Amino acid sequence: MWSEGQVWCSPERHGAISGIMKAQIDHLPLEMKGMRPTQGRTLAVMQVSGGSQSFNAVNTLRLLGRWMRMFTIPNQSSVAMAYKEFDDAGRMKPSSYYDRIVDVMEELVRITVLMRPHDRQLVDRYSERKAAGARTAEEDHSAIAIGRR
Repeated sequence: MWSEGQVWCSPERHGAISGIMKAQIDHLPLEMKGMRPTQGRTLAVMQVSGGSQSFNAVNTLRLLGRWMRMFTIPNQSSVAMAYKEFDDAGRMKPSSYYDRIVDVMEELVRITVLMRPHDRQLVDRYSERKAAGARTAEEDHSAIAIGRR
């Protein structure tokens, strides 16, 4: 409930996301007042690798984001041999990897802003209205059919 968009970045460890990243995602509550807190939020996914470039971690993060009912943006970043991409001060060196990360962040902001006016529609689900005790469309149709609206 505290964010409009999120960035998930994990190192790839043995072909998957790190255990710490999975534990962090698992720690997110699945439901708060009948709604997933991540539902309808935008998500950018990234990974870093110690070796050659792959996309296993970002693919897993996409899957988890979808499961958490998030809208994952099309762009993503995978930084291979990440240990070579930072200077002695810990800042990322200028490179195509750096450029890609900036592109991903710009896209996340743009899509989040575009979706912002529609957030109520994106999280309005029949099952959640029903669980919250709100009147459902079925009840509306029944009430109309018997003339009490």
